[in-house]
Amino acid sequence: MTSQRPEAIAALTGSMRSAVSRRRLLQAAGLGGVAMAAAACGAGGDAEAEATGAASAPAAEDLSDKDMTANWSNWPLYIDIDEESGLRPTLEAFQKESGIAVTYTEDVNDNNEFFAKVRTQLEQGQDIGRDIVVLTDWMAALWIQNGYAQKLDKSIMPNAGNIIPRLASVSFDPNRDYTMPWQSGIAGLGYNVAAYKEATGNDKMTTMAQLFDPAVKGRVTVLSEMRDTMGCIMASQGNDPSNFTEDQFNQAIDELTKQVDSGQIRQVTGNDYIAALESGDVIAVLGWSGDVFALGDEYAFEIPETGGTLWTDNMLIPALAQHKKNGELIMNNYYNPDVAAEVAAYVNYICPVEGAQAAMEKIDPALASNEFIFPSEAMMDRTFVFMELTPEQNEKYERAFQKAIGN
Repeated sequence: MTSQRPEAIAALTGSMRSAVSRRRLLQAAGLGGVAMAAAACGAGGDAEAEATGAASAPAAEDLSDKDMTANWSNWPLYIDIDEESGLRPTLEAFQKESGIAVTYTEDVNDNNEFFAKVRTQLEQGQDIGRDIVVLTDWMAALWIQNGYAQKLDKSIMPNAGNIIPRLASVSFDPNRDYTMPWQSGIAGLGYNVAAYKEATGNDKMTTMAQLFDPAVKGRVTVLSEMRDTMGCIMASQGNDPSNFTEDQFNQAIDELTKQVDSGQIRQVTGNDYIAALESGDVIAVLGWSGDVFALGDEYAFEIPETGGTLWTDNMLIPALAQHKKNGELIMNNYYNPDVAAEVAAYVNYICPVEGAQAAMEKIDPALASNEFIFPSEAMMDRTFVFMELTPEQNEKYERAFQKAIGN
């Protein structure tokens, strides 16, 4: 395994509490949002911002002290939920304690799709009506670069120091001036244990070669998220998804094209693969571990022997947000280890908060020892973070990927 980038950490979980997960609702992305984001230009920045490639974000008058509200956009089913009442316990507790009324909206189904909804307002210097949004690394980077994310006031966020060391510095936000991780996850191999054994004779699927075994032809899906599918294929070819050349990317594109054209891959999906696994239409997938674990003991997830790809979703405060301080207080609340442990006990993704593992002991000792929530160094070493792309590379590689999958 080649060396990992500083922000690389490990995988997801083996005992999902919720029936579905945030990544199950990720849909195939078009190129429009990415291309527009790449073309967008932020305002000029200060010396620190310029040093990190960030553009200064315009700020509005902060109404937090006189208007105790906040608007938060997140991915679906990505926070603790009381199954009987439908309420979100940690959010309810925060509102009661702080007096801040939080409008929590599950309207981030896809990075590009969400950006497309707010792009015009951002480009025209208008408030998008949200005080926190949660975006995956590469999209968060674009917002920072284009001046769409405000610098955080860490004096309001003493719990920000509880970030786990592996996530404390990332290439697009070295000092975490603009973002705080919400949760992380990994892409790898999922399969129906009995059906896979019947088809191949194997008890486990641990390699990308097994995913492309003719014995499961037509009963395989891969992900419509370019970075996850291409990252896993590149790693299987002996290349480093965190530091690759155009030729190496094209080598992986050739393999993907071959598997699609041959009929080995039945479909390239966002959330659809879970339903296909449950129906039996497919028996082997390149998917997200939390999704597969949520299905129960009949299914299994493995990080490929050559490595899986890691993603992190980040909280940030948009330009011109009217309740910036209230948004920062929300972030601070979720970096309280006790609160973070409650969230992790429900969503079962990688928890970014130092001290949450000890807090989890009081909630569920089995989860506290689960490497897919609190990963070991050994598990970290089995993951890659996809290489940060320039806007031009991003558009070029996305187009090549879309062509390979038949779009």
